[in-house]
Amino acid sequence: MKRRSFIRLGSAAGLLTIMPAFARPAGAAAPGEYAEMTVAEMQKRMKAGRLTSLALTRHYLDEIARIDKTGPQLRSVIEINPEALRIATAMDKERKSGKIRGPFHGIPVLLKDNIDTADQMKTTAGSLALIDNVASKDAFLVGRLRDAGAVILGKTNLSEWANFRSTRSSSGWSSRGGQTRNPYVLDRSPCGSSSGSAVAVAANLCAVAVGTETNGSIACPASMNGVVGIKPTVGLVSRSGVIPISKTQDTAGPFGRTVADAAALLGAMAGQDPTDITQHKVPQSLPTDYTAFLDPNGLKGKRIGIEKSLMKVHEGIDPLLGKAMEQLKAAGAEIVEVEYMKLQRLPGAESLVLQYEFKDGINRYLSTSNAKIKSLEGLIAFNNANKAKVMPYFGQELFTQSQAKGDLDSKEYKDALEKINGVANTLTDLLDKHKLDALCGPSTGTAWCTDLVNGDFWTGYGSYGPAALSGFPSITLPMGMLSGLPVGISFLAKAYQEPELIRIAYAYEQASHNRVAPGYMRSVGNG
Repeated sequence: MKRRSFIRLGSAAGLLTIMPAFARPAGAAAPGEYAEMTVAEMQKRMKAGRLTSLALTRHYLDEIARIDKTGPQLRSVIEINPEALRIATAMDKERKSGKIRGPFHGIPVLLKDNIDTADQMKTTAGSLALIDNVASKDAFLVGRLRDAGAVILGKTNLSEWANFRSTRSSSGWSSRGGQTRNPYVLDRSPCGSSSGSAVAVAANLCAVAVGTETNGSIACPASMNGVVGIKPTVGLVSRSGVIPISKTQDTAGPFGRTVADAAALLGAMAGQDPTDITQHKVPQSLPTDYTAFLDPNGLKGKRIGIEKSLMKVHEGIDPLLGKAMEQLKAAGAEIVEVEYMKLQRLPGAESLVLQYEFKDGINRYLSTSNAKIKSLEGLIAFNNANKAKVMPYFGQELFTQSQAKGDLDSKEYKDALEKINGVANTLTDLLDKHKLDALCGPSTGTAWCTDLVNGDFWTGYGSYGPAALSGFPSITLPMGMLSGLPVGISFLAKAYQEPELIRIAYAYEQASHNRVAPGYMRSVGNG
């Protein structure tokens, strides 16, 4: 890929003139036929015999070819599952025989390319170093999705190594998949690291997708691509079979265009894995269906804390936040100004924990994988030997810093980890002191211009950060549009309070209706 060859169209409006020219396979659904359709509506049509899993899967494969690979070339999907049509056919046969596995029976799902699947697809974290890594066993969450009847459609592009290779990487770029583009304005960042999953959902290349987050990798792409992302409590969704960064902060989570779809996927993914031990005590019972908490009156009587420091930051975003606060209050919530962003000011602690835990985790993962490279040291050597292909824009200083660290018995690591673990207690104390049900603030600013030379640009927001450090859940959804670009709002709460967050987010979504499809979707009548 030539430098900046992907920056061809400067705005979503430019797509309006070229999209109609894209050819579709004979007999394929029209571009807008299933656009913005929810999982519940898909199930309704399947039950009525007006839609099959096979037809839906074929439609998404056609759209991926038409939009992701041929048209604007969003590069959100890194690999198609060659077994997708077979799985869809099998799900249709089960339905015809009267067997319905649940709300995800026959629904196509895309997975981030750091999640193991025991099929013909590779699991590479976007790196050419793992191009031979075909897993022998499904990740625990993938097993859950298969049991639920989901069709594993393919894998999505990401920031290589989930944005843990360089301090100035470009979100959404990987040596295997190239640069993922923001579907609203093509030369803007999709944010990362779960860029491909968020972009695919935003562009209607699937209804739902799975991403992963260590700190912001679900929340930021959800915000900048106008979709809903849920970062669960660390441990609610198993990390087994997911290429790791941090055992303290890593989690997988769902993307959807609606809170309902994201909540439904969370229920299909979640499940207790006895091999995945985390810091938060698991409740005796957990929900199996998170759509049960979709309450349009879910904001009545709630006390929501708004971060003071984020209320007057940007002349374009301040009014969006002000409108959101008024909508929350109109729906029955009480707004309390607080300061919680300062809880993440732990100089050096998070980076130390991530470096130590990445070295330990990646060595463990590689040692039992089918990849030829078996260690972080081997990855560093591969990157150096293949610099032109793997490191054409930025280096691997985070890899080398991690390799220089000791093991998890090191005093430096334990001291840093103690600081990180303290965030959960401090955040809990703040929530209890003010009797808050949740905290909130703008997720990010608008998407910055993709810059492969200098890397990403920090917008000055990131209200989801304390949730990442504490291991608490957060949910991000659209707050509005600024200059044609989406801006999100994030809500966070205590560990295992996903039901409360879903109630709050759903009620806000129903009061605001801020989701706006990308321009080329609206051009075919779906806005």
